[in-house]
Amino acid sequence: MSRTILIEKKILEKNDIAAARIRQKLIADNTVVVNIMSGPGAGKTTLLEETVRRLAGKINVGVIEGDIATDNDARRVERAGAEWVVQINTGGACHLEAGMIERALETAPRGMQLLIIENVGNLVCPSSFDLGDDWKVVMASVTEGQDKPKKYPGMYRKSHALVLNKVDLAPYVNVSPGLFVKESLEVNPALKVFLTAATTGDGVDEWCDWLASLKKRPASV
Repeated sequence: MSRTILIEKKILEKNDIAAARIRQKLIADNTVVVNIMSGPGAGKTTLLEETVRRLAGKINVGVIEGDIATDNDARRVERAGAEWVVQINTGGACHLEAGMIERALETAPRGMQLLIIENVGNLVCPSSFDLGDDWKVVMASVTEGQDKPKKYPGMYRKSHALVLNKVDLAPYVNVSPGLFVKESLEVNPALKVFLTAATTGDGVDEWCDWLASLKKRPASV
C-alpha cells in the first residue's frame, strides 16, 4: 500500500510542476484558463459550441478538447468559430494531465484571452490533476440523476462553479434542479451556479457573461 501512495505522489508532483510552468507561461498573455469537468454526456461540447458563438467578437477564445479517442468534438467547436482548437486523445487515460496541456500550448497564438479545457468525461480522476487552470467548473445534467453531488464530492469541492445542464428535461427524468443545486451547495457552499439547457440556449448568456468577466487567479492558488 505504501508503494502505491508513493507512486501516486510522484505522479502528482510531476504534474504540479508542469502546471506551474503553464501558469507562468500564461501570466504574460493574461490568458484565463477554465477547466470544465463532467461525466460523459453532460453536454460539455454542445455548451462549448454555444459559448464560442456567443463570445465571438467579444473575446478571443481557444479550446483544448480532451477525449480518449476521435477528434469529433474539436471539429464541432472549430465549426462553431473557436479561433484556436487542439484535440488531445489520451488513448485510454481517464483524465488530462498538465504535461498534455503544456505540449498543446506550444502551438497556441499570442493574445488568447480565454482558454477553455474540456476534460475527459469522468467524475473522479480529472479533479485530482492540476492543469494550470484558474477556474474549475463541474458540469452535470439532470439526466444523470439526483445523487451525483454527494456521490462524487471531490469533484464538487474542488470546483468554483456548477453548470447544471438539460434542465428542460427535468420533468421527464424525475429530477428536481432545485434539490440538485441544494445538495451541491451542501458539498461546496461557494459554488457559482448556472442552470442551462444548451440545446435551447436557456441560461447560456448568463454563463457566457460570467466567463467574459473572469480574471486570472493568483499563481499561488
